[in-house]
Order: sequence, then C-alpha cells, then structure tokens
Amino acid sequence: MTTDTKDTKTPLLERIPYQAILLGACAAIAAALLLGVDNATREPIAQRKMEDLQQSLAQVVPDDLHDNNMVAKPLLLTGEDGKEIKVYQGTKAGNVTALVWETVGFGYAGEIRTIIALDPQGNILGTRVLSHKETPGLGDKIEAAKDDWITKFTGLSFGNPPEDQWKVKKDGGQFDQFSGATITPRAVVKSLHAALQFFAAHKAEMLEVKP
Repeated sequence: MTTDTKDTKTPLLERIPYQAILLGACAAIAAALLLGVDNATREPIAQRKMEDLQQSLAQVVPDDLHDNNMVAKPLLLTGEDGKEIKVYQGTKAGNVTALVWETVGFGYAGEIRTIIALDPQGNILGTRVLSHKETPGLGDKIEAAKDDWITKFTGLSFGNPPEDQWKVKKDGGQFDQFSGATITPRAVVKSLHAALQFFAAHKAEMLEVKP
C-alpha cells in the first residue's frame, strides 16, 4: 500500500491574488472611513474657524463702527509675494469704515500671525496676535493677554512714526523689545509696517465698496 506524500497546501503563487484582494479591500474600507470622518468634521471645523475670526475682528473693530457682516465677502488682493490676501471691509451707510487683514512675520520659533485693523485714513484701530510658537515667558508677551505691548500700535500709521522709526529700540527705532527676546517683537514690528505699506499701495482698491 502506497501513501500519497503530495503537499496538499495551496502553492504560494496561488495565494498571492487572494492576499492582494484582501489588502485592497482593507485599504478601500480605511479610505472610506477617512472620507466619512473628513466630511463629518469639515463643516464644524469651518464654522469654528469662522467664529474665531469674528471674535478676532471684534477685538480690533468696535461694533458701532460698522453695520455689515465683515466676513461675508472679503476683498481678495495679491501680496508682494504673490499670495492671496483676504481683506475684510467694515462698512457703514455704504462707506468703508474699517479694513482688517492678516499679516505674517517670522520670529524665533516660526510664523507669527497677526491681524491689523485700519481706519480709512490708514490709522491703526488695533492689532492682535492670532498664533505663534514663541518662547513662553519671553516671546509670548506679544499676546494681549500677557502684556499690553501689542496695544501700543493703536493710533499709529504709515508716516507716524517716520519710516526709520518702525524698528525696535535695539535697531534704532521707537518700539520696545523684550528682555531676552528681541527677535519676536522685531518680527511683529516688521510685519505691521509691511501691512501699512501694503495699504499705501492698495488704498484705492481697499476703500472701494464692491456691490
């Protein structure tokens, strides 16, 4: 009596298509789950960003200065670097009363995002830091909640102070720096000055009320 010693296991080459199909199915399921989560969270995230933006605008533009929804139809302009800049216009009785947009400086630890609000004459109504990664206890004094340094720009403009004074005192300008953290305030001063230069170059466009 002979015993059949033939290997009854499925050859490796025959198992590969099955494994590939299984792997593809798992990838498809994972992709579908990610897409579902993205679709479910996209609207709440966008809504939260809009609420944060409105809160930031309220800090630099008083409610009685405008009667429109400033975030509804931003004016789209192009910056010196070719990037799009959204300018939020505050209007009252059909006239522009405030202009707000975001400006970016580069501090010790990376980007420092701020918003600046101007009146039609180019005077600063207010400015606030939106985000940064500067050193706690040193660079974070640019936050209004930590120090009043950022509020001292209110009332200034492109020519006030003169061009050569838009620097920190260490560089020969009029603005205070922080002990042990000169780079941070220097970046903010530079970015705000650039914003005023941007207004001077685009004043006519920014003061035009779009239908």
